[in-house]
Amino acid sequence: MRRRDFVKSGLLGTASTFLAPGLFIHGNNDEKVKIAICGLGRYAEQWIAPAIEASKFAELTAIITGSENKISKWQKTYNIKSKNVYNYDNLDSIANNPEIDCVYICTPTGNHAEYTIRSFQAGKHVICEKPMAPTVEDCDQMIEAAKKAKKTLQIGYRLYWDPYNINLIESMKNLKYGQWNEMEGGFSYNHGKWAKKNDWRLTKAMNVGGALYDIGVYVVQSAFYTAHDYPISVTARSWTVRDKIYKEFPEYWEWELEWPNGKISKHSSNYGKYENFIHLETKKGKLGLKPAYSYTGIKGYTPDGEMKINPIFQQKLQIDGQCLAILKKRPNITPGEMGRRDIRVLNAIMESAKTNRKVSFKNFRY
Repeated sequence: MRRRDFVKSGLLGTASTFLAPGLFIHGNNDEKVKIAICGLGRYAEQWIAPAIEASKFAELTAIITGSENKISKWQKTYNIKSKNVYNYDNLDSIANNPEIDCVYICTPTGNHAEYTIRSFQAGKHVICEKPMAPTVEDCDQMIEAAKKAKKTLQIGYRLYWDPYNINLIESMKNLKYGQWNEMEGGFSYNHGKWAKKNDWRLTKAMNVGGALYDIGVYVVQSAFYTAHDYPISVTARSWTVRDKIYKEFPEYWEWELEWPNGKISKHSSNYGKYENFIHLETKKGKLGLKPAYSYTGIKGYTPDGEMKINPIFQQKLQIDGQCLAILKKRPNITPGEMGRRDIRVLNAIMESAKTNRKVSFKNFRY
């Protein structure tokens, strides 16, 4: 698919069209989506629950957890009724609860497909955290479950509501500074410095490919929304330095994407050092974000100078936008098909690194 076709029919055309207005969301505040959070880990506690509380169009009404010790605190903090507290065994019974419209899946990646499908079978909408699932086949099952239930599936790609990333998306879509000649991106941190033995991020069952899945998905995302095209192949390599910590998957990942215009972009993600950026050399100069993928503190630069944008609450705008999609007042700009697309690339990176061969993308849909 050529770039012009990608912009017309692909997700990025839709995203760049509707993202900017998403920063100034208006609507009937009386109509809210009642949300159950599934998985009460740190991200749910520190970011998603507060975002729902701050949202104009959402209400936190229920929790689903396997940690009984967390229930009391959540009930007190968010006034959760006892009848709206569920565990992973009785999750299916949310079907009988009219006080739940949508389930926000915040569990580790390895559980995403199961809990998403069960939520759809219970007749609820789903927002699923990134990355969508371990495999493309898992993604297909999740998408099919959404269609069968006639409910909305959205992926928790918060950066589609971040104004710095929106600026980058719009600039490259409209070729404000011309075509890109060079592209690099990376997202890494020293996870091994504080990792504990029971950390789910150390297991392949829950974290699949380690840093590649956990945070590398952001790097894959930014390649799509800066190139506004589909790659035709990927070449990757991986290795491990601290093999006593990372026993089930590589610690370091690097990959190169080949694009239809013949250009090569370079990317990386690992659990060994810090990096957080997307950088492009364009016809008119340097364009990028550094840091690029953080919850706060993102900074950007263009050939015209520094991006100057007021701070925002990414997750709050994300929840607003995704609830409006459920209420059918805005389009779904982060659908399951987008998540599937990114998992396909992550799977290909793993295959290339394992076989030491280039992996080509044929019939790249979405």
